[in-house]
Amino acid sequence: MRIVSGIQPTGNLHLGNYLGAIRNWVKMQDEVTAGGGQSLYFLADLHAISQPHVPAELGENTREMVAALVACGIDPDRSVLFNQAQVPAHAELQWLLNGTARMGWLNRMTQWKDKAGKNREGASVALFTYPVLQAADVLLYQATHVPVGDDQKQHLELARDIAQKFNNDFASEAAPVFTLPEPIIPPEAARIMSLRDGSAKMSKSDPSDMSRINLTDDADAIMQKVKKAKTDPEPLPSDKGGLDGRPEAANLVGIYAAMSGQSVDAVLGQFGGEGFGRFKPALGELLVESLAPINARFLDLRADRESLDAILAKGALKARELAAPTLTAAYAALGLVRF
Repeated sequence: MRIVSGIQPTGNLHLGNYLGAIRNWVKMQDEVTAGGGQSLYFLADLHAISQPHVPAELGENTREMVAALVACGIDPDRSVLFNQAQVPAHAELQWLLNGTARMGWLNRMTQWKDKAGKNREGASVALFTYPVLQAADVLLYQATHVPVGDDQKQHLELARDIAQKFNNDFASEAAPVFTLPEPIIPPEAARIMSLRDGSAKMSKSDPSDMSRINLTDDADAIMQKVKKAKTDPEPLPSDKGGLDGRPEAANLVGIYAAMSGQSVDAVLGQFGGEGFGRFKPALGELLVESLAPINARFLDLRADRESLDAILAKGALKARELAAPTLTAAYAALGLVRF
């Protein structure tokens, strides 16, 4: 089993990033390694340039993301942790796959439609071909499984379509160039919403810092944000169904459940009938206790630029070695002369 997954280096990581993706990466790393498999996690800095960006911030955000991943439990000695830009094979394979991908396929991508908006003529070619690079990201390493959320299922299906067509057109059934990766839908991928608006995802782009718990927040900041989080005047219900129509209450209970490893009903069994005056301090204390070790490790790592660069260099070296056979096979299958 070989798992491959990437994350854009956006900087300013928050609780939503941790509970929604990073914690599941750590769990998969442990399970896959125990089973004799391999996990590859990369910083998608090539993807980041598909939209306007500040070069200096991209470099720093990439290092900050490495610090966060390691602080949360990704072990560079057990997983391959690297950034795309140090593995040219990602961009090379994307170009080779561009000959197999079809305009119609890419035009149907819902994320392309969402991100380009009404100004498609003004969007970059990189944004349009973003899913082909995603396909290259996983096909390059013969990934057997790729963790995906609901918003990425379509892109993995495209990767499979590209791999299948390439194999059909340029390889034999007995010796396909690419493995068709299977999706992994993490069962506990928590969807964390804003502390100010239970209908919007927790996001670093929200102008209000009170809308999110940052991994850099200290204990006082966490407690203050939780206590000031938007709620309603009703007490907590005794079961999950009672949270319907109460997005802010559902979000806070969901955060408590995710951090404590309990079900929502178990949390409500403990706090049902109580007001937020009791629940919020309990949630704040749980967050402080759980995030304190991550916060301390993250701040230490972030300050050591040399060590972060060394982690990326080590991972990139291993990734280049793993990628080489697939890239060579793709060139050969296409009849490209390469020495």
